[in-house]
Amino acid sequence: MGRIFYIMGKSSSGKDTIFEELKNRQDLNLHQIILYTTRPIRAKETDGVEYHFTDEAGLAHWIAQGKVIELREYHTVHGIWKYFTVDDDQIRLDSGNYLAIGVPESYQKVRAYFGTEKVVPIYIEVEDGVRLERAMKRERKQAVPSYEEMCRRFLADQADFSEENLQKAGITKRFANNGNRLECMAEVADYISGFMGES
Repeated sequence: MGRIFYIMGKSSSGKDTIFEELKNRQDLNLHQIILYTTRPIRAKETDGVEYHFTDEAGLAHWIAQGKVIELREYHTVHGIWKYFTVDDDQIRLDSGNYLAIGVPESYQKVRAYFGTEKVVPIYIEVEDGVRLERAMKRERKQAVPSYEEMCRRFLADQADFSEENLQKAGITKRFANNGNRLECMAEVADYISGFMGES
C-alpha cells in the first residue's frame, strides 16, 4: 500500500527545501503531488514543478469535473490567492509513495479523501525568531519584495498552525529545523523509511 507523506510547516520553516531534498532521494523513491494555485508565479519557479499555476477558469474546470480534493483561499495584500489539490490521476497509491505539502486544514481533507492510514503528517517546526529572519532574507531576493505580504503570511501561520489546530488534525510528531537542516532532513527521511516495509 502506498502512502502520502504530507509535509507541513509555517512559512520560512524550511519545509520547501526539505520537501525538495526528500523528493530527490532515490532511496525513498517518492513522487511529488503537484498542487494547483491561482497566485502569480514567483522568481525562479517553473509551472508544473512547484505548482500548476492556473486561474479562476482553471479552478472552475476542476470543480465542474468533481476533482477538487481540497481548496484553500488566502486574502493577501495582492488579492485572493487559491491553492488546491486535484484528483487528476497523478496519485496512484497502488503503485507508489508520494510527497505533498500543505497546512493542517488541507492535510485533514486529503486524509479524509484517501483514508487515515494512507496519509502521514510530517510537521517541520522552527522557532519564530529564526523564521522571521529567514523570511526577510528570502523576500529581499524577490524582484519586487512585498514585506506587507510577508508579514501577513507570518501572522496567518500563527492561526493556521495553532496548537489547537495541530491537535485537531492529530499532528503530534514534530521535526525541529532551527539550525541543522541536514540533521532535520535525515530524521524525516528515517521516519519515512520506517513506513516503507509496512504493507
